[in-house]
Amino acid sequence: MDIWLPLKHWDLFATGVWTTLVLTFLSVGAGFFIALPCALAIWRKSPGWRLAAGYAYVFRGTPLLVQTYLIYYGLAQFDFVRESWAWSILREAWWCALIAFSLNSGAYATEILRGAFQTTPRGELEAAAALGFTPRQITWLILLPSALRRAAPQYMNEIVFMLHGSVVASVITIQDILGAGRTLNAKYYVAYEGFVTAALLYMAITFALVGLFRLIERRYMRHLLPAREEAAAQGAHLGAPTIVG
Repeated sequence: MDIWLPLKHWDLFATGVWTTLVLTFLSVGAGFFIALPCALAIWRKSPGWRLAAGYAYVFRGTPLLVQTYLIYYGLAQFDFVRESWAWSILREAWWCALIAFSLNSGAYATEILRGAFQTTPRGELEAAAALGFTPRQITWLILLPSALRRAAPQYMNEIVFMLHGSVVASVITIQDILGAGRTLNAKYYVAYEGFVTAALLYMAITFALVGLFRLIERRYMRHLLPAREEAAAQGAHLGAPTIVG
């Protein structure tokens, strides 16, 4: 195994890292804006909530690879798609991947946010209503901030899962991290150099993201730390094992 071969082609992997990060964060961001109205509709049982629930069920119940194939290869089979303005977008692999990833991430985020809304203490909303807050103010000033704090750990995991799932982009000709590794292997007829480098890069990015998420969690969930420390102290006093994390 030639460990210097990937270093000679660092620009190839740098481009792959940039493509992966852009796809991941754009899809997670777009997925959030898809998930927010869907989660609110399901939680409130608003008109159309069954459609939102069906969307979340379908995209959570099917593999991301299949979804990407259906958008990239499947839509091209319809004449009305190729003759429409959307074809200028759908014929590009990058846009197809972004659409598939966004819809997939939005489905998982819908369930994450719905669960956070469901566990919001009813007393918080009733207190805001008693103070004269309008329903819109209750949603944006009370419900969302409270729910997002509780959903933060799961949403951070969703970002990591989306990062790992983005390897699907390489199968539709996008030069992401895995695509860069496959290109290197194919160019020099090697088996390990490209894939090992890709694995190390994914591990490094995941490690950095987890560290960043821990800092964000400590910043915005600081009010929960005293309760956690007290629970840990009580567990230690009773002789129970203390879980750190």
